[in-house]
Amino acid sequence: MPNLATIGYQGTTIDAVLTALKDAQVGLLIDIRAVAQSRKPGFSKRQLAAALDENGIGYVHLQGLGTPKSGRDAVRAGHPERMEPIFREHMTSDKAQAELAQAKILARERPCCLLCFERDHTTCHRHFVAEMIAAETGQPVVHLAVPL
Repeated sequence: MPNLATIGYQGTTIDAVLTALKDAQVGLLIDIRAVAQSRKPGFSKRQLAAALDENGIGYVHLQGLGTPKSGRDAVRAGHPERMEPIFREHMTSDKAQAELAQAKILARERPCCLLCFERDHTTCHRHFVAEMIAAETGQPVVHLAVPL
C-alpha cells in the first residue's frame, strides 16, 4: 500500500512543490481546496494541472473535500479552532462523502498527495481528510515539508 502524502504551498513556489512531489514519488495530486484559485503563481487549477502533467503527475480536484467558506473565514479571523467542527459537519454532506469515497479509491491505486494552502498541516483541514482516508485504507500518512 503506497503512502498517503499531504502538502501545503503557503510561502513556497510551484517549482519547490513539484520537486517535493517528485522526491516523494507522488503519482496523483488530489486538490482538496474548496476554491482551486490562488494569487500565488502556478497554483490556480489549470496552471497547476498543466505543471503536474509536464512532470508526469496526475491531477484531480475534489472540491467537496474543501473547507466551507465559514471555516475558511474562521481561520482568517484568527480562530482556527472553529474550523474543525465546521469542516466535520460539512463532511456529513452527500457530496463530501461521495468525494471522500473517490479519494479512498484513488489513494489505494497509486501514491497520492492531498494539496491545500496552509503550510502547517496541523492547522489545515487536509490532516483530517488524510486521517479519514487512512482510517479505511490503513496507509501511512506523510506530511511533506516544502523548503521556503
